[in-house]
Amino acid sequence: MAEAGPPRQLAFDLGARPAFGRADFLVAPCNEAAVAWLDRWPDWPGPALVVHGPPGSGKSHLAQAWRARSGAEAVAASALAGDAPGAWREAPALVVEDVGRGLLDERALLHRYNRAHERGGHLLLTAGAPPARWRLALPDLASRLRLAPAAALGMPDDALLGALVVKLFADRQMAVAPEVPAYLVPRIERRFDAVADLVDALDRAALAENRPVTVPLARAVLAARAGS
Repeated sequence: MAEAGPPRQLAFDLGARPAFGRADFLVAPCNEAAVAWLDRWPDWPGPALVVHGPPGSGKSHLAQAWRARSGAEAVAASALAGDAPGAWREAPALVVEDVGRGLLDERALLHRYNRAHERGGHLLLTAGAPPARWRLALPDLASRLRLAPAAALGMPDDALLGALVVKLFADRQMAVAPEVPAYLVPRIERRFDAVADLVDALDRAALAENRPVTVPLARAVLAARAGS
């Protein structure tokens, strides 16, 4: 009869809460233009600003930080409809997420743009691509949004990826030795959401095995993910 190995601790998902304050956002060359535009609010040249970038590049984090400053409401582009109830309808400041892909009611967005222009309100629009690549049917909406300032969020460099690993662990109230991010950075996908997913896997593995996050644990988690 084989000897039982050390007991594994059950990993309970307690919902790690990321830090979404402006001071928590890691500024680097790939995102500094977008951060500068948001820090400039409310001194924007028009009612709207577009922030675009790949999944996990920080669009939602920046939108949350701007909401904290501006008191903005938020709505997904797919839920933006002229007859839909919601606090977003009367809010002076509004975040509309995923406009380039999820917008269903262009007239509702045009109405909100015009309302913001008339009353001194503001719109922060997030998307995966700049407005010139959105397939908009309404010429008035297309022309307005193509004149709005647009700031791109790019792919992170090694320094930012390493800092992001440290920050994501800090969000979970965990400290990691410097060799852990140094080991991970050359071996992970260069996407913010991929880094967050890996940190979650490392956190769960460390909790299940009742051990700290170390290079050997990181090696084992990466190997398991590669083989799955």
